[in-house]
Amino acid sequence: MSNKSTFVLIVAAVLALVAWNSFYIVLETERAVLLQFGKVEKTNVQPGLHVKIPYINQVRKFDARLLTLDAPTQRFLTLEKKAVMVDAFAKWRVADADHYYTATSGIKQVADERLARRLESGLRDQFGKRTLHEVVSGQRDELMADITTSLNRMARKELGIEVIDVRVKSIDLPKEVNLSVFERMSSERAREAREHRAKGQELAEGIRADADRQRRVLLAEAYREAEEIRGEGDAKVTEIYAKAYGMDQEFYAFYRSLMAYRESFADKSDVLVLSPDSEFFKYMENIKP
Repeated sequence: MSNKSTFVLIVAAVLALVAWNSFYIVLETERAVLLQFGKVEKTNVQPGLHVKIPYINQVRKFDARLLTLDAPTQRFLTLEKKAVMVDAFAKWRVADADHYYTATSGIKQVADERLARRLESGLRDQFGKRTLHEVVSGQRDELMADITTSLNRMARKELGIEVIDVRVKSIDLPKEVNLSVFERMSSERAREAREHRAKGQELAEGIRADADRQRRVLLAEAYREAEEIRGEGDAKVTEIYAKAYGMDQEFYAFYRSLMAYRESFADKSDVLVLSPDSEFFKYMENIKP
């Protein structure tokens, strides 16, 4: 190969390399800035194919997707000076590529560190304005909305990023107070249980007393009805006896005497001490042996 051919190949290679470095692509999921000798020449480069001056211009690309800052668990004090352990996270993305690059040099770790400090400060401020009940249930949604708004305002101004959402994953009590809280809750539950048992016993006594009263009333009414029926029966018997006696008084007297004899001499061991001319034996005087 001649020197001329070699030179042509070298020139072609250099031109290809220069042409290759003259184009760059920005994806839909990226934000970019164009630098010239380290200074920002073009901000917020849109997605697509672009041209640059090789070795003079540089392109810095940043992830434009939704990113997550998972903050470490922090200890905060509520309005009544009660300590709580808070685990939170923030969702953010690059809003202004130029501002983001100048504030963080385009390094996500730097942005996370600065945003984490601001998030901690904002959470401390929000928790300090509310009671424990409010941060746990009463105003938890309001707390997250307030911290999102304030953190987003700061992040846009200082870092060129947009905070989409801040969420509190969990709110726990410190380990050193868990036992005392558990014991207090146990004593409260025991007191409530005693109150419920006392109310139950009182209710049971009332039910038993009412049942006893109804029992006595039912027995009294049943006894009264039984006595009325018994009295009606006795009156009926007396009426029947009176009618029978009126039909044949002599026979009725004789029949009653026979019944009296049967009852009197039913047991051979029975002994009667009576006068022979007693009225009791008047129907036995004419009986011959």
